[in-house]
Amino acid sequence: MEPKEIAQLEAYLKRTFQLPSIQVRARPRKDDSAEVYIGEEFIGVIFRDDEDGERNYNFQMAILEFDLAEAG
Repeated sequence: MEPKEIAQLEAYLKRTFQLPSIQVRARPRKDDSAEVYIGEEFIGVIFRDDEDGERNYNFQMAILEFDLAEAG
């Protein structure tokens, strides 16, 4: 993804989740996706979808059972 696209996605996520520490970072050797972090903790991947002449983004976040046990 281009730096401008990453900056737009990061600004959107910060506004949407009201979370200034969220970051979107380029992925090495990948141009169709970016990594999402809260602080230094990796939380997921945003994939760009250019289908039918429209651009959309899909955010994928895995939640491990181990992480749920720590929260409860």
